[in-house]
Amino acid sequence: MTYTVHPSAIVDDGAQIGIGSRIWHFSHICGGARIGRNVSLGQNTFVGSKVVIGDNCKIQNNVSVYDNVYLEDGVFCGPSVVFTNVYNPRSLIDRKDEYRDTFIGSSVTLGANCTVVCGVTIGAFAFIGAGAVVQRDVPNFALMVGVPARQIGWMSAYGERLELPLTGNAEVTCPHTGDIYVLKNRTLQRKESSL
Repeated sequence: MTYTVHPSAIVDDGAQIGIGSRIWHFSHICGGARIGRNVSLGQNTFVGSKVVIGDNCKIQNNVSVYDNVYLEDGVFCGPSVVFTNVYNPRSLIDRKDEYRDTFIGSSVTLGANCTVVCGVTIGAFAFIGAGAVVQRDVPNFALMVGVPARQIGWMSAYGERLELPLTGNAEVTCPHTGDIYVLKNRTLQRKESSL
């Protein structure tokens, strides 16, 4: 075996798990799940059968990643992050054919106890604050907080808040990496490092 599974965890036949990944206490990985390399799944995590988790993701304790949720490389899920896959669930109505796809971009941070309502796309390097409820698509590098989540700023790939307006045209250099960020209207792009 090229990955680590705690004896209390359950990995169903058919799950694909990459080299160097670690699955901790009381977790359950369903058959059909695809988990990349060097992924850490904390205590009491659940991964559905129609889930894809990219390389180098960190999923903290008490997170359930339900069917039709797709995490790109480097996503961080804080403790007790909530994903959904049915928009209008009812216990007595089977809606498994109504699952909505949720896409989490590369290197996104999802803060502790935030909720991601199904059917949204969160852009690369976005940062979702603790306890936020995401109901709409989120742009790359956006800093989102509150219930419902609203954008209050921009974050660098390094994970620091950038001194930029929400809209308009502006440019800033990350003091940690030298990366240059260019804002045009409501779109932020990163240029190559100036260092």
